[in-house]
Amino acid sequence: MIINFSVQNFGSIKEKQTLSFEAEKSAHLESQYVVTVSKRLRILKMALIYGANASGKTTVLKALDFLRDLVLRPLAQKNATLAFEPFLFDSQTPDKNTFLSIEFFTNEIRYLYEVEFNRKAIVEESLFSFNPQKALVFNRTTDMESQLSLITLGSKFRLDSSNKKALEVNTLWNNTVFGGFLKTNIDFKELNDVTDWFNKYLKSMVLVNTELDSFVISKMENDALFKQRVLSILKKADTNISDIIVKNAEQIVPDGFYELLKKQALLPEEELEKIRVKGRISTVDLAFEHTVNNEKYTLPFEKESSGTQRYYGLAGLLSLLIHSSCVVPVDELESSLHPDLYQHFLLLFVMNAQKSQLIATTHNREILNNRDIFRNDVIWFTDKGHDCATELFSLADFDSSVIRDTTNVLNVYKSGRIRGTPELGDYHIDSEL
Repeated sequence: MIINFSVQNFGSIKEKQTLSFEAEKSAHLESQYVVTVSKRLRILKMALIYGANASGKTTVLKALDFLRDLVLRPLAQKNATLAFEPFLFDSQTPDKNTFLSIEFFTNEIRYLYEVEFNRKAIVEESLFSFNPQKALVFNRTTDMESQLSLITLGSKFRLDSSNKKALEVNTLWNNTVFGGFLKTNIDFKELNDVTDWFNKYLKSMVLVNTELDSFVISKMENDALFKQRVLSILKKADTNISDIIVKNAEQIVPDGFYELLKKQALLPEEELEKIRVKGRISTVDLAFEHTVNNEKYTLPFEKESSGTQRYYGLAGLLSLLIHSSCVVPVDELESSLHPDLYQHFLLLFVMNAQKSQLIATTHNREILNNRDIFRNDVIWFTDKGHDCATELFSLADFDSSVIRDTTNVLNVYKSGRIRGTPELGDYHIDSEL
């Protein structure tokens, strides 16, 4: 589980900002929101990030997603550049390094990973483990002139000289050590633990336009129970859906379609060759069965409302969150959802998930009006400062002079007293422009 995540000089974020999942001392809704992973460590299941448009909500999720790619998708060539932007509304930050760090708990061990980089290279990175005391696993630096990596292991960790050399050789100056490890046939428990956590626990960012239907179909094909779990979630959402129908078929490849796929490099070469030889392509038809007045009707997926389509994908994510351990970042979670269904989704998650985490940006403010269903430390805000840089802070950061147990948080938020709302102009439009 994520303990905290920090970002500096990435996108709209200039100074270091930290999203923390460490629970405050409050026992409010403890069993629903808090997971105790050790005697001193209580971790929250959820973080909801509010804020005005262009205040940096999505940037926090993008930074986390970028860190995942740094670990799992190393660049193949040393002359390739890292695809990100530092903070641009400043004369100095475009030439400064970017910093990301994440602290997480896996396999009963607490890890801290820190990485500093620019567009050309990973400048420095370190991994620490707490087992139980803090110990350096490795530190990596890069000689920017020779473009070579140097890896130093902590005193408690050993790797024979030939394997260490192989790891350094495979860690290109624009790769992390984990990227080098994925290219190297060596045994190193701590590196394996961390790459496994990024691969299996931390999921890719879900955007509003992310097509989740194919993800759900693939999960149903590989897990017989997954369909029933998704169906159960849909039935609780007042959709009248009584079954999910998936039909696999093949169709003749239309003229020019193969050339288009090849030109756009949308599929691996071996898949393209199969399509060329067969002259056919596999397709999947998805439909929902609706039961209305005891009669069954089938409706193709594309004819369902955008809200039903969206919730079908989210139901797949919810099933994953409940029945496994993972963290899912979702941008604009409430998109196409009624406020009641949005709240229903959140409550299903916190009531049923065990060791999963949900990080979501949102504009839905209604939940702030109900202190019975949220804790202060799961509510976060982004605000844009005078320099247009993102500030990230929690509702729990405010003392009792601003937020009391009896405070109507929605009213305080709308008033602008805790920031995170847009500063809008008047309604006059100059007709001469």
